[in-house]
Amino acid sequence: MSKVIPRGRIEHANLSVTDPNRSALLFADLLGWEERWSGPSAKTGHTIHVGEPGNGGTYVAFYTGAHVTGGFAKGQPLNHVGLLVDDLAAAEAVVAKHGLKPFGHDDYDPGDRFYFFDWDGIEFEVVSYAGGTS
Repeated sequence: MSKVIPRGRIEHANLSVTDPNRSALLFADLLGWEERWSGPSAKTGHTIHVGEPGNGGTYVAFYTGAHVTGGFAKGQPLNHVGLLVDDLAAAEAVVAKHGLKPFGHDDYDPGDRFYFFDWDGIEFEVVSYAGGTS
């Protein structure tokens, strides 16, 4: 008797941020994503869903409420969120355009990458496998 193994993927992440509009605009510019939904959250506060065009792809829910103050400490509990792009230099230009500082540039297998912290202290890794060392 064979065991059925479920298959899946990450559909979305829900991140608490102080300004969901600002975060949504960054992701739209950086990843070519679009706003898919915006409105009151299920409990209190406000949420904006930004994701791949269409309704079936990955998205990030940027949530805020009166209790969200930003200044998150790296690694408590999230180390970083990885973002895959096809043009690392263009992605870095977008990050800088939004007033954020790329750092930690590296080119180890399987690709090239850099990191940045958003306005609330959330760390993102931006990676490209196009032209990487793989």
